[in-house]
Amino acid sequence: EVQLVESGGGLVQPGGSLRLSCAASGFTFKDSIMIWARQASGKGLEWVSSITGGGLTVYLNAVKGRFTISRDNAKSMLYLQLNSLKPEDTAMYYCAIWTGNMATVQLRGQGTQVTVSS
Repeated sequence: EVQLVESGGGLVQPGGSLRLSCAASGFTFKDSIMIWARQASGKGLEWVSSITGGGLTVYLNAVKGRFTISRDNAKSMLYLQLNSLKPEDTAMYYCAIWTGNMATVQLRGQGTQVTVSS
């Protein structure tokens, strides 16, 4: 059974930083393209960043230069470093296995809440 457990969220002031973690199990992590997605209150799920098994990365323009996705295949862990946070980054953040399009991505974890506010 696929399991994804997100952690690391919290309340942070604008300009602050957080590091999100995702513990993965139940599938071949090193062979899977992984993503971070987020959902703000009252809005749809938004793709944020992707990383291949070999470490190639892609970012949403709105977070490029501020967020960094990374992974540790030996530990089956996915990370998202969030720097220079803005109020508009406030959302529930999820990790997921990339399926080819957001319509078919399945959220297996509970997510981790990031709130950016002064």
